[in-house]
Amino acid sequence: MTYEIRTHTPGAAGAADGSSHGGGRGRLVAVSDLHVRYKENRDIVEGIRPESDDDWLLVAGDVGEFVSDIRWALSLLSSRFAKVVWVPGNHELWTPAQDPVQLRGVARYEHLVDICRELGVLTPEDPYPVWEGDGGPVVIAPLFLLYDYTFRQPGVTSKKAALARAEQAGVVCTDEHFLHPDPYPTREAWCQARVAATEARLAAVPEELPTVLVNHWPVVREPTRPLWYPDFALWCGTESTADWPRRFRAAAVVYGHLHIPRLLTLDGVPHQEVSLGYPREWQRRAAAPGRPVQILPLPATVASGTPGSPA
Repeated sequence: MTYEIRTHTPGAAGAADGSSHGGGRGRLVAVSDLHVRYKENRDIVEGIRPESDDDWLLVAGDVGEFVSDIRWALSLLSSRFAKVVWVPGNHELWTPAQDPVQLRGVARYEHLVDICRELGVLTPEDPYPVWEGDGGPVVIAPLFLLYDYTFRQPGVTSKKAALARAEQAGVVCTDEHFLHPDPYPTREAWCQARVAATEARLAAVPEELPTVLVNHWPVVREPTRPLWYPDFALWCGTESTADWPRRFRAAAVVYGHLHIPRLLTLDGVPHQEVSLGYPREWQRRAAAPGRPVQILPLPATVASGTPGSPA
């Protein structure tokens, strides 16, 4: 297959309007789970700004459920940061009855990709960009992988049994009602197709370049261990990607979805959960909400493997 990597020169990363940003080498920062239908979260997004003209922002999904909200947030952020890279979360893929845009499944995702291209926002469908600022060069790989119900509890051997156990525990993800896989027959079939296509793309990245893997769902099982409701892990990823951080030379893995912002270092690779979350969650935290987490250059806390903090 033909593979393209898009290279950006430090200090000249294109904004949505094609202009250049000068001065400094910038930082690669990340945030997820902005959930801008909440006014409190929308106010926080209004205040997200880069520290330099060269900063890039990774947005790891769950900006919102309504297409108009997603457009608003990505338009705002792309007007401020030198480059914004977005991956979808499960909430973007929902088809709420109240949203005027009633596209489902792949058609909805492709509509969001089209909006991103209008705004100059990179997506999993675009050539992977190379971060050449501090901590680079590194290939930024935005991923869209979904889940396939393989994050099951011990002793549970099938999707059917796992879903029955989850329902008995009172844990059923809203995706079961609003996230449609059309034209795929199931969400796991869509996941398997995405995994196969993405694996081929990552395998084509030049071996001398490390990567930053950006996905809404964690790419390994370990981050789901502290979930209050363990059965919710069913909707949190796939076992198919367990070795990807090592195979694809990840300098860092960025994810959201769990609303448990923290740093895990696994096999020497930092995995950063970068979610804002719902107001009831972030209001309990001591840290200022919505501050993007620094991914590159590696902060001292990441290099030492201690819990990370917002940049």
